Amino acid sequence: MRAKKGKLLVLAALAGAAALTGPAWAGWSGAAATEAAMTVSGLTSQPVGHYDFCRRYARQCRAHKNAAPLQLTPQTRRLLQRVNAGVNNTVRAATDDEIYGQEEYWEYPDKAGSKMRGDCEDYVLLKQRELQKYGLPAGALLITVVRKPDGEAHAVLTVRTEAGDYILDNLRDEVLNWQETEYRYIKRQSAGHAGLWVSIAPRPAAPGAAMQAKTAGAAEAGSLASTRSARR
Repeated sequence: MRAKKGKLLVLAALAGAAALTGPAWAGWSGAAATEAAMTVSGLTSQPVGHYDFCRRYARQCRAHKNAAPLQLTPQTRRLLQRVNAGVNNTVRAATDDEIYGQEEYWEYPDKAGSKMRGDCEDYVLLKQRELQKYGLPAGALLITVVRKPDGEAHAVLTVRTEAGDYILDNLRDEVLNWQETEYRYIKRQSAGHAGLWVSIAPRPAAPGAAMQAKTAGAAEAGSLASTRSARR
């Protein structure tokens, strides 16, 4: 009963988010659409939480038949926005320790016992599943590990499109091109196999960024190293 109620809440939130306009669409600028996709390299370690998730949900961790990026149509843009905002406004943020009594446990927030609560990975899992229900291929919907400016690990959903990679994030309702986010990208699921992970190459610096980093980097490094946010 709780799981069914959670699914109904998600559907209601997705319907309500359909009316979002204005700032929520800021990530779809023409400049963003021209940015290159992420560059990935060889296989890397699978997060411990995802390894455990795959043991429980083996069907979600198989090879993909279709690893091609999506065509970014207006309909797809609206769908991504609805799902991102809908899930963000339905799930309540909570740590794995608060929900399950353990440090790391990846689970769908609408499963019985979760009570529509979750941390960043759980938001991602739900968005990934909902988008697959709408027919988007799993090979274009990749769980991604990043570092926030304060150095804390965070998880987002990367959506691979022909216009570049876009990010669905529980910390904002806007859907942004990955180049427009403040994160350092570490690794993500392989586009060809959901149970495998690949490293992400550092993104190229924007014009003028090198000079800014040279003048401000030393001062920022000390403060960022000593800061750790409570939110994930």
